[in-house]
Amino acid sequence: MYDLIVIGAGPGGYESAAHAARLGKKVVLIEKESIGGACLNVGCIPAKTFLRSSKLFHECKEAAKYGVRLGFVEFDMPAVVARKDRVVGTLTKGVDSMLKRAGVEVIRGTARLISRGVVQVGEQKLEAANILLATGSRPAVPPIPGITSERVLDSNNVFDLTSVPQSLVIVGGGYIGLEFACFFNEIGTKVTVIEMLPQIAAGCDSEIGARLLQSLKRAGVEFHLSSKVQKIDGNTVHYLDADGAAHTIVADWVLNSTGRAPAVKGLGLEEVGVDFGPRGIKTSDQGKTNIPGIWACGDVTGRRMLAHAATREGIVAANNMFGKKDRIRYHAIPSVIYTHPEVASVGSTEEELKAAGIDYKKSVVPMAVAGRFLVENEGASGTVKVLAGAKYGEILGVHVIGDASSEFIVAAAGMIETEMCVSGASEIVFPHPTVSEALREAILGIH
Repeated sequence: MYDLIVIGAGPGGYESAAHAARLGKKVVLIEKESIGGACLNVGCIPAKTFLRSSKLFHECKEAAKYGVRLGFVEFDMPAVVARKDRVVGTLTKGVDSMLKRAGVEVIRGTARLISRGVVQVGEQKLEAANILLATGSRPAVPPIPGITSERVLDSNNVFDLTSVPQSLVIVGGGYIGLEFACFFNEIGTKVTVIEMLPQIAAGCDSEIGARLLQSLKRAGVEFHLSSKVQKIDGNTVHYLDADGAAHTIVADWVLNSTGRAPAVKGLGLEEVGVDFGPRGIKTSDQGKTNIPGIWACGDVTGRRMLAHAATREGIVAANNMFGKKDRIRYHAIPSVIYTHPEVASVGSTEEELKAAGIDYKKSVVPMAVAGRFLVENEGASGTVKVLAGAKYGEILGVHVIGDASSEFIVAAAGMIETEMCVSGASEIVFPHPTVSEALREAILGIH
């Protein structure tokens, strides 16, 4: 008899399992594929490893701007893939070691709910007072004829490419599609993005999203917005543009980047009565499902498909199931698009504040107010936007476009998490010279 059975060893699963074990609980973690889940094996880490290589390649070609002259520069795709594999391997070993130190038992196999407190793995039946579902997500497969053809990649198997394609069509302009668009564009691929919405990066502050669109366009990425893919024949994409006119694009490869879907199939949710739908398992802000003793976290809930959100959700669930009251504040979870330039945000967008009828003030400053940004980004631009309540000055949202923004958005998240007002935030000392000083200037700009 276990105190907790965790199904799925992604960030939400392994972090919550280790957390519960450190609380002195008997925990077993079940994983049918690879420890680390999608994030570590086919998501966050591989993508950022690729993007680091493409950025360095791009910087080498731009080095003369900084007074550094280089000779011939070549992008070695097999070497990049090999480095990605090394990084993933190192981090996987780290997670394995962490689980062992915490005292978590790990079982490899496919798990299925039998009842409220029983899970079956192969021929084995395990019992526990609590079950945490952390099965993650899989690439979404929209009902587009030909979307599963041999020339169509998804966000999992795109990392298996061993040569640089001459051309690539990306279906979907969300954060996954945009990061791959940036990577392939920087290594010399002709990239075309087809997005059915009138803007890219859905959910992003519209002003920041528009700036990102213009930046990627200037870099050479071609966009077709308000356009709908009708079918894919091999490596030919047929789509309708914003006016309904039909077009075709032929490319070496097509990348299906239409998002990810919660992995709920085969879990036994229907038999046990867990409430779920196409967007995932329904949970409270404490991680509870509608069935006592069954909890869920991460992508399988469909709430915030971010690794760090999954981690926090899993720990919140573990705390609550073992008597410590806790909840997750979704409005304070930061998000990052790791394009070049980066986009980082936390809290409400202007569009959300307007829709909710909330009076606010805003401050928008260029990243160039920070000397460090000018030093490290020759010829580049960026923007920091801070939104605050009109009456009390509480910080409601921070949205940034510009490299290094991913490293200081956590400061803004802390301000929102603790319900800090501009008056208090303005007393924080930011180290000089750092790019984060642009955030300070934007905060001071709220009057």
